[in-house]
Amino acid sequence: MSYLKIEGVNKKFGKFNALKDINLEINKGEFLCFLGPSGCGKTTLLRIICGLERADEGVILLENKDITNLEASKRNMGIVFQNYVLFPNMTIEKNIAYGLKNKKLSKEEINSKVNEVLELVGLMSEKHKYPNELSGGQQQRVALARAVALSPNILLLDEPLSALDAKVREYLRHELKMIQQKLGITTIMVTHDQEEALTLADKIVVMKEAEIVQIGTPEEIYKHPVNQYAADFIGKVNFIRKADDIFMIRPEEVEYSIEEKEGYEKYKVKSIEFRGPFYRITADAEEELECGEIAIDMFSAIEEKFNLKMGSDIFINTLNLKKLEE
Repeated sequence: MSYLKIEGVNKKFGKFNALKDINLEINKGEFLCFLGPSGCGKTTLLRIICGLERADEGVILLENKDITNLEASKRNMGIVFQNYVLFPNMTIEKNIAYGLKNKKLSKEEINSKVNEVLELVGLMSEKHKYPNELSGGQQQRVALARAVALSPNILLLDEPLSALDAKVREYLRHELKMIQQKLGITTIMVTHDQEEALTLADKIVVMKEAEIVQIGTPEEIYKHPVNQYAADFIGKVNFIRKADDIFMIRPEEVEYSIEEKEGYEKYKVKSIEFRGPFYRITADAEEELECGEIAIDMFSAIEEKFNLKMGSDIFINTLNLKKLEE
């Protein structure tokens, strides 16, 4: 039985359709990502789940209990926003304790819980500092600690890492996944960052224009997208049109040769980008072919052995392609 079930949810803002017939089931302990561009409905769906917005139609069930019209304060869900929303005049310790005081816990229980979550996020030594004395990454960990301190049924994350620089974001992704797995807490995150979704999620919900396009594991969506939109939103991909059909292949899947081979088409190297462990080669097909431009990821040792140059010939197998829906 699913832990959280969303059935037939619709939402409009005036004439604008924010969500159209959303149906989704989430298992207990699962880490789910809503992935899509701005305006696709992912944040609206998150807000409806936690009760900050009300659906026009549809039902939300938590452990088979209807919470569709339940107030946000009674849903026992923790939420972490992009901008942290910490109290600037309170120490880290007091920021975390604030919500616990509203639960009528004893002073000893509150202190114990605060210390527990500070240990969890690695900030015990910073407990007496104020938010402006911490880095952005540390502030986000405080916001996470404050949310999990309340032992919520579901942890909701609204683009929590998007305001951080790349290196801090990568570190916190790892920390966030470790904390989620340690607590076993059901987690839903909104993101437009495909790398975040691929590395964090047990399951990804790809959204477009208020609708769900595909639901699956990161591997399923990366390797077996249902259509061109889903394929293009997860990772780099080549689209190749042949007659009235469109096919896809990932750059790392392209079979290539520097010598002519049966079933391989001739391309010309257009650009070579060094990316550390691999080179991203972009090549153009001969003019009479419909295949067009294609990207190839080639291990550095192989590219250096081939010693490709701009304008070099490269032969590509275009038979091992996956057909897509538009």
